[in-house]
Amino acid sequence: MRTPTTRRVGVEEELLLTDAATGELRPLAREVLAACEPVRGSAPGAHLKPEFFLAQVEAASSPQEALDVVRDELVDARARLADAGRPLGVAPVAAAAPVRVDTPAPADELSPGERYAEIEHHYGEVARRSLMCALHVHVEVTDDEEGVAVIDRVRPWIPVLVALGANSPYWLGRETGYASWRSRLWNMWPSSGPAELFGDAATYHGVVRDMVSQRTVLDVGLVNLDVRLSHRYPTVEFRATDVCTDLDDAMLVAALSRALVTHYADRWRAGRAEERWRVEELRAAAWQAARFGLDDTLVSPVSREMTAAADVAEELVAMLEKPLEQTGDTARVSRSLAELRARGTGATRQRTAFAEAGGFDGLLAALRDRTAGQ
Repeated sequence: MRTPTTRRVGVEEELLLTDAATGELRPLAREVLAACEPVRGSAPGAHLKPEFFLAQVEAASSPQEALDVVRDELVDARARLADAGRPLGVAPVAAAAPVRVDTPAPADELSPGERYAEIEHHYGEVARRSLMCALHVHVEVTDDEEGVAVIDRVRPWIPVLVALGANSPYWLGRETGYASWRSRLWNMWPSSGPAELFGDAATYHGVVRDMVSQRTVLDVGLVNLDVRLSHRYPTVEFRATDVCTDLDDAMLVAALSRALVTHYADRWRAGRAEERWRVEELRAAAWQAARFGLDDTLVSPVSREMTAAADVAEELVAMLEKPLEQTGDTARVSRSLAELRARGTGATRQRTAFAEAGGFDGLLAALRDRTAGQ
């Protein structure tokens, strides 16, 4: 096992495929992916692949130490999807939930394959209601013991990441009142959300085996915890955040996720004790983050009191000063937080575009332009 110095990061973002003129979802993932050209530039680049629905694709960066390289790969992936979709009248959109009421019925738009059919059969309407797009951040760890130690310790900060990346105020033609409605929908799945403390890797894997044997989850790929051990890579995977239309927001989440892993891995190795949080507290904090984003208060993991959201974000950055400096991410994080404070989260930008453009057509046009214009 490679011992990470600067931990490599991989970012996966799910994207919707929309009609380039009307913004309606188009179930053309197979056609668009088949038409995608190889990466322009250095190999290996981001990998493009299908997702659960035919109106959805995923772009996954390669593992990199430099977040600038991760960002460039995702920019390239978005460009490749746009180029491939153009002759088909299709444009990719980085929005965390379908915003129009004229979205095709999800049950009619599943990607082909035995596993997807089994998921739909087993989970029923939960699966059919899950046309949504997330941001997943993989951070390299030394081994499963280190990974589980991190998973146990990062839990109170996950709602802050949800607030920073909130990007789903609209769903199927409705203003939900939430900054991240996708995260609320995602919690319909039986294994989604925060977990109890595991303590060690053996307990973690035992819990996963039990969930699979009990058919709560069909396989390890459907263990949808906010933070989990990847079943494919030597990483801890952060899964709670909306996909971000603006890639700078995504890189902010990635930088903070990596710094959190390093911070808590170091504390674990030093034998430092951490405060305990009940799952009920974490669920309530996640609801607050999803409801208001950065526009209200959040539960501070430092004081455990309701605190202005911007101040909680600053508490996180202050705690992570050392690991951010080690990876050269301090300036990126400071710049991105300043931009978020000035223009608001993705959810705020969606609401602004909706108001200024007079409805969903204008909002979808703005989302298309911002997805492509990184």
